Amino acid sequence: MRTALTAFVLVVMAALTGWSVVAFDLFGDADDEAFFRREGAAPLFWLVVVIWVVFGAAVLLVRKLPARSAAALIILGSVGLGAVAMAGPPNTSTDSARYAWDGIVQNAGESPYRYTPADPELRDLRPDWLYPKTVVGSDGAATCEGKRIIGVREEETHEPMCTALNRPKVPTIYPPMAELFFAGVRAAVPVTAEYWAFQAAGLLMMTAVTLLLVRALRKRGKPVWWAALWAWCPLVASEVVTNSHVDALGALLALAASLLVAGGMRWRGGIALGAAIATKLIPVIAAPALLRKQPWKVITAAVVTFALLYVPYVLSTGIAVLGYLPGYLQEEGYGDGGRFPLVELVVPGQYGLIAVGLILAVTAGLVWWRTDPADPWLGQLVMIGVTLLAVSPRYPWYALLLIPFIAMTGRGEWFAVVAALALRLFAPDEWAWQIALAAALVIVVAGSLVRLGPDGRARLIPAVVRRRLGRERVTAGGPDAG
Repeated sequence: MRTALTAFVLVVMAALTGWSVVAFDLFGDADDEAFFRREGAAPLFWLVVVIWVVFGAAVLLVRKLPARSAAALIILGSVGLGAVAMAGPPNTSTDSARYAWDGIVQNAGESPYRYTPADPELRDLRPDWLYPKTVVGSDGAATCEGKRIIGVREEETHEPMCTALNRPKVPTIYPPMAELFFAGVRAAVPVTAEYWAFQAAGLLMMTAVTLLLVRALRKRGKPVWWAALWAWCPLVASEVVTNSHVDALGALLALAASLLVAGGMRWRGGIALGAAIATKLIPVIAAPALLRKQPWKVITAAVVTFALLYVPYVLSTGIAVLGYLPGYLQEEGYGDGGRFPLVELVVPGQYGLIAVGLILAVTAGLVWWRTDPADPWLGQLVMIGVTLLAVSPRYPWYALLLIPFIAMTGRGEWFAVVAALALRLFAPDEWAWQIALAAALVIVVAGSLVRLGPDGRARLIPAVVRRRLGRERVTAGGPDAG
């Protein structure tokens, strides 16, 4: 009966997920005075809230199922939710349009780092779905039509052009492992294939992580239902499949690296870690927990893998392989140290970068020192979660790296970090974001303290203080007391 009820809740969740994809998006007209800045953001936000509530109900139900039934339902649910997430085009981001373009360019024999999408040198490669024709209005002016389409001027010729790519006048930002992934996906489909190609790849990655989690949790005697924390997570279906973010590949490789290193296969784990870092750089924060035992093996394999992946692109393009990364960091405000909303609540903006650096350095040191080499997942969860809170990236898909480690540890309180990052997508006012981040920090700390229990919380107090408190209690309640 409970299995059938859980399956029914998943069907409801799948229906709501499909509705959110086909009926709502964040590409409407902007209103800078509104809390929900874009047309359609408010209904999508409340629908997403409902989906998260249903997700919570499904997780509560699957906890009581036998391990075998839970595993089967988790895998089937993951595939089903991922499939319905392909019901429509991206609804929060057009990053996968850039993925498609980079893949098309590479498969034509050109480096993705050499030319910008607006460069006329690559005009012959432009498919209509990424570069629709301009429409001439009654006044003779050329315009662009479509929600996901923007109008820019082509470089050199300055002719009007329409494109689905964001930032079409800057080179690609993505590292080489991501670029190889883009080329591989596009090589498997015709140039006319639209967003569904990367959505299908996202579904495969979503399922692969689910299978890895189920297998790893079973093998280690941990509750199999923890895998549902990734497999059924609404953010995973949305940002891995519908919006097809390459962060999913980084998360998959980082999880594989941790499983390999924990199993004693440090060379292989280092290779997977290097590939993860060469996907989007941020998975480097998963490394400290993997370096407690024989770190030189992991570091050597990761560095060599990272370097080898860059070699062909460096040979063809030189220093241009840095792409738009320096410009992106400046655009996001990290260059001047004033782009850390949570930290800025207690540290003046100009010192934010120093404060964040200290927070991350101390966290990395503690994680390295306290992590069990055979069980690195809590350390990775803490390192990644603290980084997301301190650095506070503007985009929720960065949290995809965190979710597999929530699943490996069962620490659901860290979903507060995921929720805080997701809110920024709908309501970008900084005060609202700061409140969400601060609330997430409180929830994580409170949840962690509850898990420690009385004895664990007592151990957090330095021994000298505990002894002093003990003496004071004896003095206050001595033999003559009462």
